[in-house]
Amino acid sequence: MRRDGRLLRMVVLAAVVIGVIAPVMLGLWETARVAFGILPAIGADTISLAPWTMLAALPGLETSLRLTLVTGFGATLLSLLVAAGASAALYSRPRLVGRILTPFLAAPHAAIAIGLAFVIAPSGWIARLLSPWATGWDTPPGIATVHDPFGLALILGLMIKEVPFLLLVLLAALNQLPVNAHLAAGRSLGYGRGLVWIKVILPQIYPLIRLPVFAVLAFSLSVVDMAVILGPSNPPTLAVGITRWAFAPDTQMLLPAAAAALLLGGIAGAGIAGWIAAERFVAVAGRWWLRRGGRGVSAEPGLSTATTLLSALLALGAASLLALALWSVAWRWSFPMVLPESWSGATWNRHGAQAAETALTTLGIAVVATLAALVLAVAWLEGEDRARRGRARWAEVLIYIPLLVPQVAFLYGLNVAFLRAGISGSHLAVVWVHTLFVFPYVMIALSDPWRRLDRRYPATAAALGSGPTRRLFLVKLPILLQPLLIAAAIGFAVSVAQYLPTLFIGAGRVATLTTEAVALSSGADRRIAGLYGLLQALLPWLVFALALLIPLWAWRHRRGLLARSAS
Repeated sequence: MRRDGRLLRMVVLAAVVIGVIAPVMLGLWETARVAFGILPAIGADTISLAPWTMLAALPGLETSLRLTLVTGFGATLLSLLVAAGASAALYSRPRLVGRILTPFLAAPHAAIAIGLAFVIAPSGWIARLLSPWATGWDTPPGIATVHDPFGLALILGLMIKEVPFLLLVLLAALNQLPVNAHLAAGRSLGYGRGLVWIKVILPQIYPLIRLPVFAVLAFSLSVVDMAVILGPSNPPTLAVGITRWAFAPDTQMLLPAAAAALLLGGIAGAGIAGWIAAERFVAVAGRWWLRRGGRGVSAEPGLSTATTLLSALLALGAASLLALALWSVAWRWSFPMVLPESWSGATWNRHGAQAAETALTTLGIAVVATLAALVLAVAWLEGEDRARRGRARWAEVLIYIPLLVPQVAFLYGLNVAFLRAGISGSHLAVVWVHTLFVFPYVMIALSDPWRRLDRRYPATAAALGSGPTRRLFLVKLPILLQPLLIAAAIGFAVSVAQYLPTLFIGAGRVATLTTEAVALSSGADRRIAGLYGLLQALLPWLVFALALLIPLWAWRHRRGLLARSAS
C-alpha cells in the first residue's frame, strides 16, 4: 500500500513539476533573457542593459511604481484587517457566510470592476441616488471617482474580491482551533471578547493563512484587468504599463516591457520578504502587549467597524452586479434618473449571438482546465493517503508558486517559449496556462474536506476486500461528491476570470468573455459592456448552482430512505 502511495506521489509530483511549475520557471527565464537584450526575433542577440535604460527613460515610471505599491499593499492590508475583524462575529456561522459570499467569489474580477465603475462613476448609481435632492447635481459632477490618480477605486474593487476570499480562508482555519474554549478562558480571566480574539485566536490562525495572504499580495501588485477598468490610466500601474508596452506596434518596446516584468517580479518578491519582516516586528510588539495585560481596553469597536465595512463592501458588490444587469437591458437612462426611463432587449438581440459564441469558447476552456486540475488534485491527495504521509511544507509552497509569482512576470516569457514551440495562440496553450492557476485553487478548496473524511469508511471497504482504486471510486469520491463539485466550481470561476493569460498566450486569437469585457469597458456603450460583464458573472454562478443541486439530486433516494427509517 505504502509502496503504491510513494509511486503515485512521485508520478503526481512529476506531473505538477512538468505541467505547472516548469512553465512558470521557463517563463521567468525567457523574460529574464529578453530583459537583458536577448530577443533574436527583433535582431537583439547580445546581452545588454539597454532594456533597463529604455525602461528608466519611459515617462511616468516613478508614478507607476508608486501606484503599484500603494494599491497592492493598501488593498492587501485593508482586506486582511476587515476579514480578520469580521471573522470574530461570523466564525460560528461558516455555512451561512459561505452561501452569502459565494456569488462574490464566483463573479470574475472584471465583472465586479465594470459594475463598480457603473456604481461609483460621476454618472453612476450613487450619484443618481443622491441627486439632485442632496447634491444639487443635474449633470454628472467633474469628480474623478474612477481612474482617480490615487488608485482608491482600484483598492476598493480589489477589496470587494479579496475580503470574501480571506474571510473564507480564515473561517476554514478557525475550524482547527477550540475557539469557544479560548473565548471562555479569556473571559474568565477578565478579558473582553474582542481582546481574546486579537491576543489569543488571531495569532494562532495567522500562520495557517500566510500563503493565501502572500497570494493576495502578489495578485494585488500585478493585477491588470481591474487596474485597466478602475485604476489610473496615465500613467497606469506598472502591470498595465507592461501590458501596453508588450502589445505596442513598435517591437523595440518588447525589451523594456520584459525588464519591467522582471522588475515587477522582484517587487512582489521583495514585498513578500518585507511582509515577513513586518510579521516579526508585529510578533515582538504583540508579545510585549500581551505581557502588559490591559484587561480594561476594549477591542469591540474595531471588530464592529470591520463587520460594518464587510457589509458595505458586500452591498457595493451586489449593487455592481445588479448594475450590469440593468445596463444590459436599459435603452434610455439619463442622469440623474435612478432607474432607466425605457427598457429594451436590443443590445441582446444585436450582440447576443456573438456573445454566445464567446461564452461557448470560455465554457470549453474552463471545463477542460478545471477537469485537468481536479484530476491532478485528486491524484495528489490520494497519493498522500496511500503513502500515509501528510503534505510537506515544501509541497504546500510548490502548489502556491503560480499564485505567488506575478502573472505578467512569467507570462511574457512563456509566450516567447510557446511562440518558439509553435503553440502560442492555440486553445491548447490557453487551457494549459489556465490550469496553472486553477490547480492551486482546486487544491485549496479540496484539501480540508478530503482530510476530514472519516477514515473508517475506506477502512471498512478495505476489510471487505476492496483495493485502493476501488475504495477511491466507490467510497471516497461518492462521499466527497459535494466538496469535489464545489472545488470544480471554484476552479471554473478562476478559469473564467483569467484575463492576462488569455491575452498573452491566446495572442489575440482566443477571445473569452473576460478579454471582451475588459476591452469593452473603455468604450462609450455601457449596454454592451454590461451584457458581457453579466454573462461573465452568470457562467460561474450557473456552475456553482449545479455544484449545489447535483448532490441533492444524487442523494434524493437516500434522504427518502432515511426519512422512512426514522418514521
